[in-house]
Amino acid sequence: MPTVHPSAVLSGDCDLADSVEIGPGCVLAGPVRLAEGVRLLANVHLRGPVTIGPRTILYPFACLGFEPQDYKFKPGAPTAGVVVGADCLIREHATVHAASNETAPTTIGDRVFMMVASHVGHDARVGNGVVMVNYAGVSGHADIADNATLSGHVGIHQFVRVGRLAFISGGVAVSKDVPPFCMAPERNRIGGLNLVGMRRAGIPRHEITEVRRAFRDVFRAPVPHDEALDILRERATSSPAVAELADFVAGTKRGICPGMGRPPRLLTTWLQMKRRGVTLPDFDEDE
Repeated sequence: MPTVHPSAVLSGDCDLADSVEIGPGCVLAGPVRLAEGVRLLANVHLRGPVTIGPRTILYPFACLGFEPQDYKFKPGAPTAGVVVGADCLIREHATVHAASNETAPTTIGDRVFMMVASHVGHDARVGNGVVMVNYAGVSGHADIADNATLSGHVGIHQFVRVGRLAFISGGVAVSKDVPPFCMAPERNRIGGLNLVGMRRAGIPRHEITEVRRAFRDVFRAPVPHDEALDILRERATSSPAVAELADFVAGTKRGICPGMGRPPRLLTTWLQMKRRGVTLPDFDEDE
């Protein structure tokens, strides 16, 4: 039988596996499905439909399944809810919002680590092995692929895709897609490859070499989209990792974050104004 603290409140259809532990102050409003070994430590709030996979642990004040932050969504409207995989750690004050549709839930994969106050918005998909450091936020409809790392205070724009094994540095916001294996050290910029992550993932050395060559020729300096895709597809025949890059680039809708070889947008704007003869204010370090 599941262990349920007397102060916990369960309502609606709650399906609890025998080894589930529900701590003090938890509130579950069904339909809620908790698999074997799930632990709600204390003051966890679940609003169904929510399904949580085996051995996942939720820490105090984690809130899953509440209505999406979407003006189009009418309070009380039907939703596909939230599905969380196995062996996840969801820390204090983390939030995962319900889907804004009735067919495809907001999805968290297996072995996901959501640290304090991290957030996953409605209709988003977070793959397996993803790490979200404190206050990282994934907006609605975004797609985070397996083993990506979102450092503290990272912001992911709606509908953005982050590729497998990508790494986004702390405080960085992205509104364009971040390709697999790439590191984003600045806003909407990729500056290198997550070589440590690739090695730890067991990617062979020759594959890493091919990805480095592709990054140098396609992402570091400005290359038109069609030309970049042709280069990647040509090399994809001998490298599965480069094929993954090619598929990712081919599927982009928001565009790919440029590399450091392209001038920042503000600098480009400044240069264009200078060419047009616009008088710009002098920079005064004392101001």
